[in-house]
Amino acid sequence: MVKFIDDEKEKYGVESICKILPIAPSTYYRIKDEQQSPEKQSHRKQSDKHLMEQIKQIWQDSGCRYGIRKVWHKLKQDGLPKLARCTVERLMKQLGIQGVWRGKGKITTKQRDDQNKPNDLVKRNFTADAPNKLWVADFTYIKTKTGWVYTAFVIDVFKRVIVGWKVSTRMDTQLVLDALNQALDARGRPSGVIHHSDKSSQYLSIKYGERLKQSGLAASVGTTGDSYDNALAESVNGLYKTEVIDYLKQQWGGATDVARATLDWVHWYNHERLHSKNGYLSPIEAENIYFRSLNRSGYAA
Repeated sequence: MVKFIDDEKEKYGVESICKILPIAPSTYYRIKDEQQSPEKQSHRKQSDKHLMEQIKQIWQDSGCRYGIRKVWHKLKQDGLPKLARCTVERLMKQLGIQGVWRGKGKITTKQRDDQNKPNDLVKRNFTADAPNKLWVADFTYIKTKTGWVYTAFVIDVFKRVIVGWKVSTRMDTQLVLDALNQALDARGRPSGVIHHSDKSSQYLSIKYGERLKQSGLAASVGTTGDSYDNALAESVNGLYKTEVIDYLKQQWGGATDVARATLDWVHWYNHERLHSKNGYLSPIEAENIYFRSLNRSGYAA
């Protein structure tokens, strides 16, 4: 509206234009005065302007993934503990930005009818009081120009760190085994970990079972087709599909493209992504705080 008046005022005059538009001449002149002398803006306008710059930066740093809630928590962490959520909501609307939306996940496992499968040691209780007590594993499908690609994850339940992952063109035992081996290497080959998965054939294969036993991990298996029995791993799959595969809105060329994007996302997820279960700290930051507390208490981490 102000720009329209700017463009037409030489021809028609400000007062004449304001008689037609829902704006008073005094309002127009005040806005122009503020534009020319920013120091004359109200405290709220100046504050909003500064906040909008911070909000946009946080949103961009998240890969344009963060919504109102996470932007708000990040601002509070950055020194604005009394900032109201509604203020962030108002300013994000003004900026025309929003976070990604998660849809309903799809079940991606195929059942193996095996009466000798391991017992369910977790019983839907996805909590742990320390790292390397409970890992959950799952994989998902991605459609690419060259065919289907599969991504497997292993997640430490304690602070939700992704400890292993693998992208492959084959949905076989080697896919999930490579993700497990990466997790074992990354975590220093701990023993006594409960490894929980669904009842897909890859996790129930003899080769995978032998690797778990050899590494001192206790196998736990939920029920195929019931996402609640492996809810945490399903949740990470859903985030991955929402924040990488669907969000980037590109025709994936093949496994190499997917692997490159997955590498970037896993690093961001572990080191930067705010997680509500961690008090809006990233998984790695939350885990580091735990280890520092052990050191202060005189225990070996």
